[in-house]
Amino acid sequence: MERSLKVLEQQRTVATPVRSDEQAAASRLRRILGERLLFVLFVAPNLLLLAVFTYWPLVVNVYLSFQQWDLISPVKVFVGLENYRFLLGDRDFHEVLRNTVVYTAGTVGGTLVLGLLFALLLDQRLRGIALARSVVFAPYVLSGAAVGIFWVNMLNPRFGVVGQVASWLGTVSPDWLNHPRLAMVAVILVSIWKTVGFATIVYLAGLQRIPQELYEAAMVDGAGALARFRAVTLPQLGPTTLFLVVVSTIASFQAFDLIKVLTNGGPVNATTTLLFYIWEQGFVAFNAGRAAAASVFLFVILAIISLLQVRIGERRVSYD
Repeated sequence: MERSLKVLEQQRTVATPVRSDEQAAASRLRRILGERLLFVLFVAPNLLLLAVFTYWPLVVNVYLSFQQWDLISPVKVFVGLENYRFLLGDRDFHEVLRNTVVYTAGTVGGTLVLGLLFALLLDQRLRGIALARSVVFAPYVLSGAAVGIFWVNMLNPRFGVVGQVASWLGTVSPDWLNHPRLAMVAVILVSIWKTVGFATIVYLAGLQRIPQELYEAAMVDGAGALARFRAVTLPQLGPTTLFLVVVSTIASFQAFDLIKVLTNGGPVNATTTLLFYIWEQGFVAFNAGRAAAASVFLFVILAIISLLQVRIGERRVSYD
């Protein structure tokens, strides 16, 4: 009898640690599953919205690029790569691509250069500097249509302010928005006027986070103002510049309302950019397939530009 009790007691002592380990493992498994379920519950609504409003329209757009459809007929005609062949061989589309490159380069370059210049000027402790910053930033919050209407009146050669100033100077203002060579220049200048405030504020934030010790060390080494700007300011603003290049490039490719109000893509397609061309093909010519193919070109171009900018940023931009 005593032996039996001892054996049972030994079995209990052996089984107890095994059960405790099993219970701990089961508890860990339940906790992990609970955390993953909670993660899925938080992420699922966002993934659903992305799938419905971003990825699914992208898939449908690619599908439409292989079709011929006028947005009205219930039947879509499969044409394969014909829409892409047409765009690659169309001179008007080539001109649209050139216009897009010129507009993007002019807008992004001018916005960054003037934004940095204004940020340097506004990075001072002077009376009224807050008001000056607000004035510079104000055009950015206005809609493109409102800005376009404002500048259509300003650039009118007969009744606009620019025309009046030109007459005071004894000259005649050109018809900026109806001249084949000057229309793009006018659109770029108006776009810079609208977006330079954003670049100024972002650059101003970047300037204010640069440690003053770097400037003091450069001054001790005998560096002048220009040398400090090249050796300290520009390298420290590298991440800020990269951010502005990416954001401004994408925004310039998406420009529509400003061009629509200022020139309506004219004169003679002189200011028709890729996004404006997509709108014309889709909702003026009612050629949904060709518009979808042009949209695929836009998507590929933006993807390549973003990838190049990220690669350049990884190699040449320091975040230290």
